[in-house]
Amino acid sequence: MNRQTWRALAFGPALALSTACGSDDVTSVVDPAKDPATATHVAVDRFSSSAGMLFVRTATNGLPAANAPIDMDTGPFVTAGLGAHGEHIKYYNFDVQPPSPAPIFVLYRDGDNTPVANQLNIVDVIPGQSGYNDFWQVIKVTVTANYVANTITSVDEIRTKGYAVEATNSIVNCPIVPEGSVARLGGGAHGLTHGWYRNRVVAYFNFDEAAINATTPGLVPLATIFVSFTTNPDRPNGGPASGFKTEPGSPQTHNVAAVLPGQTGYSPLWTVVPFDNNAFDIVHDLATAAAAPNFGPAAKVNCPIVEVKP
Repeated sequence: MNRQTWRALAFGPALALSTACGSDDVTSVVDPAKDPATATHVAVDRFSSSAGMLFVRTATNGLPAANAPIDMDTGPFVTAGLGAHGEHIKYYNFDVQPPSPAPIFVLYRDGDNTPVANQLNIVDVIPGQSGYNDFWQVIKVTVTANYVANTITSVDEIRTKGYAVEATNSIVNCPIVPEGSVARLGGGAHGLTHGWYRNRVVAYFNFDEAAINATTPGLVPLATIFVSFTTNPDRPNGGPASGFKTEPGSPQTHNVAAVLPGQTGYSPLWTVVPFDNNAFDIVHDLATAAAAPNFGPAAKVNCPIVEVKP
């Protein structure tokens, strides 16, 4: 495999589909397996100016410190909204994300149809780095039949060994977060999953409320959510900086998600359409949200829906 193809897989916005011939010496050297329990953990900061857009730490906004655990069930990270038919929903806010996924490498032994047991998946970017995304396109890596789990712990090692790689159509929503972070609703209730990043361990949530398949160009599919801010986006200090408009004395917004998990067209990556907050009181479902005056499509934000009630 040439270096350009590998850079496309490991770093580029578009994932190439490629296979590689194994090196003659793939099995000649026995590398020691690494123990995730004793490996160094990566420090993660989702709220630095290089990592965040809607959530950037200041001296006064109270966002968690670098590498401090995040409680997704508190503060600005969870929102009470509405479904298309007025259902009461909750969704997590994971900031703006591009539709081009990053690659996550999943190892399979030659001839097997399931990943190598106990092997951690491998990534090569973390929050704050160019190319990072909460959404990952699964790259299948075929290793030797006698491969020992966690012998390979970096993308560089996959490349050096010359293992065959194949881009799949599967996308997963796995935001990398500091160790100890919690998200008790939906897929986050399963706890943190761990992976390898350049021979160190990273922690991430794995939201599984719906399967995500890449679009034909290999992008994360989009859905639409209509939202209302305390101050309209066309006013000074308006839009996200002002927070979502809520019912008096309640955290309930009138933000309306067009589709829910399990419905055709659902995606946790939303195109946000702000509507005029003067229409707040008459918006209670998709029909009324779509009919309200709006300011046009804005950012694309990762907001997995993790609770739906009538």
